[in-house]
Amino acid sequence: MGHSVGTRGESSFLHMSSVMEELLAQTSLGLLKEGAIVPGVITEIRQNDVIVDIGAKAEAVIPASEFVDLGELQIGSTIDVFLEKLEDKNGNPVVSFDKAEQKKNWDNILTRFPEGSIASGRVRAKVKGGLIVNIGVDSFLPASHIDIQPPKNLDQYVGQTYDFKVLKINLDRKNIVLSRRELIEEQRTSKRRNLLDSIQPGQVRKGIVKNITDFGAFIDLDGMDGLLHITDMSWGRISHPSEMVKQGEEVQVMIIEVNREKERVSLGLKQTTKNPWDDIEHKYPVGAKVHGKVVNLVPYGAFIEIEPGVEGLVHITEMSWTKRITKPSELLKVGQELDAVVLGIQKEDQKISLGLRQLEPNPWDMVRHNYPIGARVRGKVRNMTTYGAFIELEEGIDGMVHVSDMSWTRKVNHPTEVLKKGDEVDAIVLDVDSSQQRISLGMKQISVDPWTDIDSFFKIGDVVQGKITKITSFGAFVELKDNIDGLVHISQISEDRIEKVKDVLKPDQAVTARVIKIDREERRLGLSIKAANYSNDQLAAETATYDALNRQSAGSDMMNLGDILDEAQRK
Repeated sequence: MGHSVGTRGESSFLHMSSVMEELLAQTSLGLLKEGAIVPGVITEIRQNDVIVDIGAKAEAVIPASEFVDLGELQIGSTIDVFLEKLEDKNGNPVVSFDKAEQKKNWDNILTRFPEGSIASGRVRAKVKGGLIVNIGVDSFLPASHIDIQPPKNLDQYVGQTYDFKVLKINLDRKNIVLSRRELIEEQRTSKRRNLLDSIQPGQVRKGIVKNITDFGAFIDLDGMDGLLHITDMSWGRISHPSEMVKQGEEVQVMIIEVNREKERVSLGLKQTTKNPWDDIEHKYPVGAKVHGKVVNLVPYGAFIEIEPGVEGLVHITEMSWTKRITKPSELLKVGQELDAVVLGIQKEDQKISLGLRQLEPNPWDMVRHNYPIGARVRGKVRNMTTYGAFIELEEGIDGMVHVSDMSWTRKVNHPTEVLKKGDEVDAIVLDVDSSQQRISLGMKQISVDPWTDIDSFFKIGDVVQGKITKITSFGAFVELKDNIDGLVHISQISEDRIEKVKDVLKPDQAVTARVIKIDREERRLGLSIKAANYSNDQLAAETATYDALNRQSAGSDMMNLGDILDEAQRK
């Protein structure tokens, strides 16, 4: 083995010696001319350069970048080099392997690479406006012809080998223009034609995410781009396509629609998986308890994602049995996980109704038990309307007192005449409707209706004390004992003629009056302030008048003292 190696070494040395002798002879004959291609022997291969002996006074140094692969070179082998200078300022020859190759190649360039042909070449360097590519000779690749989209960074191409289309050759100027873009476009056109011929809706194809927009992503199907719209990316809710795909990523997509005339293809990503709504009734039957996450809040409720692609709506009315929720954000926040109950499914519309309050017992189911009809209750005035007041009996449970059930004796036109917000009120349960979530309460039912036995409270002719509660154009209302109201007509205020009641009487003024009429139908007493001061003689005179009027009215209804006084006033 050692002998064999030594033999090869001796052989190589003898060969080098023979070549060297030829080169020296060549030099002595004056054959080394600048601008000529001359042979040279490789004497040393370094990391950055190669040393060559061309038979000159000194060896030449060639940059390693001029060689495609230093590993293919061997010490002792002969290569052709282009002699640029016999001696530089240091007395060393200047040679170029690359220029020798190009000079040789230029002689047959049209034969090897005519215009329109395909040439393989290595990118040597970046220059202004493009790249220098060696296809045997240096050629120019404009930046606009590097790719379909002109790249921003040309450095990435240096040292790479590609196929190029020869666009133009100018032998006089030794200029060749190449294009990689046209080659790519021709290849894509051919691929697009083949793809459009074979592609069918329903097929699943492999593609690369080329570009992402707000409305979707363009997928390179290796021949043409297809649009993957955001609505076809996921069965679930997504706000931007970047949540589903990344640029440069390989994806499996389904062909949804093909327009061969316009060369457009619509793609789907979610269609490659099963639609979760297909067997929704079996997965989430009505009444089932489900777990999900709040994904959106709207004024009327909250959307809950119970699996990707399946959302249910909890309407604001289904959030609590008792809490008065005006907006969902009072109870929930986006991202919150919770349980809910399935209330209904509309498969065709892909809608599920959910409820939160159904997780707890309905307190209204116990209302009839907790607040039986006839029970006495106590609560705080929470709110008032024109027709009544809402009394809070417990959190979320209100009873309503209608204005007609606030007083036996006073005609209440508005609840503010009797109550104000925050008042503590006693009442009697009149009716319970759990299905409508209503409790009817009565305040007046706490006490006995005095009008059922009014004669035990007042008789005609009684002198009474009271307080003015309201002034009207026709008289004044007086509050008497036991909250019974009386009305003093304008004619019964004074012996003198009165134009306006408010000129004589004021609210909260204490007055003394005489009962002159008891009106059971209107549940009101007729009072006379002026009659309160009549003497016995005056009353006797009035009584005589009454008797006379009574005799005249024989057969008619009996007239009471009030009628008599009214008649007297008219006289």
